Amino acid sequence: MTDRITVSVVEFSDRKHYQLQWKDPITGRKRTQSSGIERTGRQRDRDKAAKKAGALREKLESGQCVTPTRIKWDAFRERYEREHLASLAEGTRGKVSSVLNTLERVLNPSHLRSITAERLSHYQAVLREKGRSENTIAGHVSHIRAALGWAADLGLLPKVPKLKRPRRAKSGKMMKGRAISGEEFERLLDAVAAGLMAQSKRTHKKKPGQKRKPPQKRTRPKRARKAPPAEVVAAWKQYLRGLWFSGLRLGESLELSWDDSAGLWVDLSGRFPVMRIRAESEKGHEDRMLAICPDFAAFLTSIPESERSGRVFKLPCRRGDDRQLDMQYVSAIVSQIGREARVVVDRDPRTDKPKFASAHDLRRSFGERWARKVMPVVLQELMRHESIETTLKFYVRSNAELTAQAVWESCGATWKGASVSREPVHPNAASPSVAPSTEGEREAVE
Repeated sequence: MTDRITVSVVEFSDRKHYQLQWKDPITGRKRTQSSGIERTGRQRDRDKAAKKAGALREKLESGQCVTPTRIKWDAFRERYEREHLASLAEGTRGKVSSVLNTLERVLNPSHLRSITAERLSHYQAVLREKGRSENTIAGHVSHIRAALGWAADLGLLPKVPKLKRPRRAKSGKMMKGRAISGEEFERLLDAVAAGLMAQSKRTHKKKPGQKRKPPQKRTRPKRARKAPPAEVVAAWKQYLRGLWFSGLRLGESLELSWDDSAGLWVDLSGRFPVMRIRAESEKGHEDRMLAICPDFAAFLTSIPESERSGRVFKLPCRRGDDRQLDMQYVSAIVSQIGREARVVVDRDPRTDKPKFASAHDLRRSFGERWARKVMPVVLQELMRHESIETTLKFYVRSNAELTAQAVWESCGATWKGASVSREPVHPNAASPSVAPSTEGEREAVE
């Protein structure tokens, strides 16, 4: 039951009407609202104001009337992150923080109540102008509405602004990429050094808001950027192979450890190798024991026992110390490697701008390979999908090319030079599929 609220009728010499005043149960501050009854000094008019006060009190106690607070946006965000986001998974917290950062750059809100339906509609338009997909915009709207809904539940907002998700997102493509072939994966491995050098150059570019230095006459020739050390290139190649064989999400791969004290660790002691995940480190928010596929098990057992401590993937830090690289930087490195390898997995339907292979496309490749070998319910466990509908939607679908490959593979036949072979389980080899043979397929990857 809601606490008792007292609404008083007060008079101010500089106000024309009687004022209604009460203590806000959310903020503890005194609030004032006009009654709309003219301040004449007659008892009859004051009784009308008192009647208005009683009606307002009933609405406040029942929750039908919630007045907007003057909480500033920075204070609201700090409270939202401390009281709500702290209980969510790390990946979700990072995604929501990224959305709120974008919201601040576009709208620059001073107070929470300045986030209106009209401003959010403008926010969507700006994202669309910047080339964001409708699915991306819909995701931003969902996270913002969740934050505003939390504020409304606490009485910080009268109600959540009415804003519908973009309709075109429903008819958009399910995936922003595709599974890559074995030949394309080999190209990724060959492009690791070039990708590291290119990303290092991008990291040293001028940051937004940084003043441009006046041009200076160069007195000596520009030095060529040094190639990364061989051990750094080898570590990144090892990481790409791990993503290819495991199907791990990017955040999971960086957390995967040999130590049972970690949130996600490898257990090779049982009858079959498994991964164990604690609830706080898993997207589904529950403790799990997951099977490891044979090719990923071969990858793990190829690592010397003397190196089986700490994190499985020991990516060298830019500063040369033992600190773990952050997920955003690792994602950028893998995407840059895909760009240097010229592995195109999608194109923007409006601008025809290519999207190059990323870390998640390696996970898609894992799902596509195993979708042809196991039942959907088994694939759901391998992919760690919370719902079987997700597995059926993204991986178990009619695919003429995969069906044709399975048929031709069963006969040991080839067509127009398309080689068909079994997928190896050796940890240092890539799983091949039908290599691009037609002129159109070759153009797609060039």
